[in-house]
Amino acid sequence: MENCVFHHHLRSMITLPQPPSTPLFPKVMRVRASAGRRHCEFSSQNAPLEPRSLVGKFLSGVLQNRRQLFHVVAKEELKMLSDDRDSALARMHLSQHSDEALLHRRIAQVKENESMIAIADVMYLLILYKFSEIRVNLVPKLSSCLYDGRLEILPSKDWDLESIHSLEVLDIIRKHVSTVTGLRSNPSVRESWETTPIRQVWLAQVYVASILYGYFLKSVSLRYNLERSLSLSDHDFHHGHKIGPSFHDMYHSGAKDVMFGNKSDIQSVWHGLIGQEEEIEDLKCYVTGFHPGSFERCAKLRSKEAVHLVESHSNALFGDGKSGLSQHDDIIVTSFSSLRRLVLEAVAFGSFLWETEDYIDSVYKLKDQEVE
Repeated sequence: MENCVFHHHLRSMITLPQPPSTPLFPKVMRVRASAGRRHCEFSSQNAPLEPRSLVGKFLSGVLQNRRQLFHVVAKEELKMLSDDRDSALARMHLSQHSDEALLHRRIAQVKENESMIAIADVMYLLILYKFSEIRVNLVPKLSSCLYDGRLEILPSKDWDLESIHSLEVLDIIRKHVSTVTGLRSNPSVRESWETTPIRQVWLAQVYVASILYGYFLKSVSLRYNLERSLSLSDHDFHHGHKIGPSFHDMYHSGAKDVMFGNKSDIQSVWHGLIGQEEEIEDLKCYVTGFHPGSFERCAKLRSKEAVHLVESHSNALFGDGKSGLSQHDDIIVTSFSSLRRLVLEAVAFGSFLWETEDYIDSVYKLKDQEVE
């Protein structure tokens, strides 16, 4: 009850003015993807996917107008969603031998479906918040950016999208970008702006695969640092040294720091630990040495809500947001620079998704994917 009262009070304090008085960024950032006589607008309010739930629409307004309260309000909304779902399930179990069993089972199912949509919205908005921290707007719906089959995305924002990764991870990502685009790691300006015909369905598949790759790299880099820290701890234990904070303390403080923008603190700790033991293999060798089963587990999205979000975002970006990805295998022309921009965005999206999923699961228990 106290939580409900606090939540109601918090909402009542947040009056969202119309039109928005405070944009997502300190200054409204608008850039254009050039497409001949037609332009698509990149802005903080023009992401491909729009919130569908009441919770999502409310939080979207908070993000635009009361940014400093966003994480506080988001956490309270997650708690309310969790309490509502738990209450519906409790009523279903209590009434399972009564005449109202069917009714409460149906109510619990409806509540579960509503929560799935709301949680996906919260995930998306948390990810948008993290993109805004590096001053990057997501590419809007591609259908609004195409003119006579030509797509060009400006500015590229490559440096900003790469800035969230450690040097070791970035080296792997650049090789991934080179592999999927055919562009070498350090291309000239002329090479970057050369155009190529591509199939739109292929581009959508590469984008989704790159989201999963970014998610995988985030997962495996944490596992890598865990194993290295354990190895260092064992090494220093035998030599009577103390190397600093344990990985358990480092990880849990880091998970909070990552969500609230203090990522550099935890990364500096990781780099400090890694630099102390040269005998341990580097991240690239660690990744390539993965057993296929381990690779699949790390690359697989952990929750149904995350799967739902990736599907919805991809459908909105490459399709019409309703009927799914375009079934027409149209050929479009674009530059290698634009291809690289899309791939880097997808990798960053996957990395942010891992962090966001981990954060939400600590407040609202997500639904695990079934083991196949």
